[in-house]
Amino acid sequence: MAKKKDEPVKPIIVKKITVVAGGHHGGAWKVAYADFVTAMMAFFLLLWILGATTEKQRKGIADYFTPTLVKNKNASAGSAAGLLGGSSLTDADNYPHAMGQTGTRTMTVPRDATGGAKEGGTKVKRTARAKQAIEQKLQSTDALRRLARQVRMVDTTEGVRIDLVDDADFSMFRLGTTVLTPEAAQLVDALSQALGPDRGGLTIRGHTDALPYREGIAGNNWSLSAGRAEATRQALMRDGVVESRFRRIEGVADTELLIPADPHDPRNRRISITLLD
Repeated sequence: MAKKKDEPVKPIIVKKITVVAGGHHGGAWKVAYADFVTAMMAFFLLLWILGATTEKQRKGIADYFTPTLVKNKNASAGSAAGLLGGSSLTDADNYPHAMGQTGTRTMTVPRDATGGAKEGGTKVKRTARAKQAIEQKLQSTDALRRLARQVRMVDTTEGVRIDLVDDADFSMFRLGTTVLTPEAAQLVDALSQALGPDRGGLTIRGHTDALPYREGIAGNNWSLSAGRAEATRQALMRDGVVESRFRRIEGVADTELLIPADPHDPRNRRISITLLD
């Protein structure tokens, strides 16, 4: 048909069709899911094998996976000539060095740390025994039971710290001196009896409150705190503690307050005896 002269030109429309293979019904997710199920099946199969096999069978499995390109030390953690030494993960360690652990390969605890008899715990047991001995000694008489409220025991990184704390009704030393009061001497004697059988090192630290010396008196809280620490050391020695056990004697004045909100509180005056690990 002939095109009329004034007839407008019709636009050309191109229609693109994108074909999505499968759309949301495709099978790509099935592959990932199959891999996941396979991995889970292998994991549970491994758990079943570990639970159902005997120790001898597990050793055989360990030997099967012995590496061929890596040579490890004999009698170390590895197969007979490699990875596991023909042993399973549940065998006791067989390290050649002097500090070989006595636990299992699944968990080992260094000696002198917390734990049971196999894992060590020597120092922890010793300090625990010392704390128990002090508690028992302080409950042995009526007089010591009354003084027990002045004693605080705290576990620190160095060992057990025993704080002998003043209050409004009790003072370790006569005011402004290094002379022990009769009650304090009785308390120090009880501590020496409890600590005497132990062989751990000891440190003693003296603390004061922030009350200044009266005018006209030569002295300061530094020398007073150090002198009180030394007086405590001498009292412990008179009561039977061996001199060689003392590692450090020091006075810190009022720089380490027990009651920071009130520097003049009598509880800031104290003697700290630390039984070292």
